[in-house]
Amino acid sequence: MNTAILERPTVGLPTLEATELPSIDLHFSTADEMHEGLENAVATLIQTAAKDAACGILVTRLHPGRYTVALDESVPFGETYENIAA
Repeated sequence: MNTAILERPTVGLPTLEATELPSIDLHFSTADEMHEGLENAVATLIQTAAKDAACGILVTRLHPGRYTVALDESVPFGETYENIAA
C-alpha cells in the first residue's frame, strides 16, 4: 500500500515561512513502492523549492516504510539531505 499527503501553503503568500513549508508524508509496504514514491515526492518538491529558491529538501525515515519529504530551511537550496529518525 502506498499513501501520500501533500500539505500546501495558503495561496497568495509572498514567501514561504517555516510553519508553512510543504511536506509529503509517505507510507510504503514494498521496496519498489518506496523507491518510486520517494523519487516522485522529491521531484514534486523540487518544483516547489525552485519557485522560492530559499531552501532544500529533507527526506526523513520515521520508521520502516514511513517517510516524510519536506522543504527545510536548514538544507541549502539545490540540495537534498537524508535523515533517519528511528
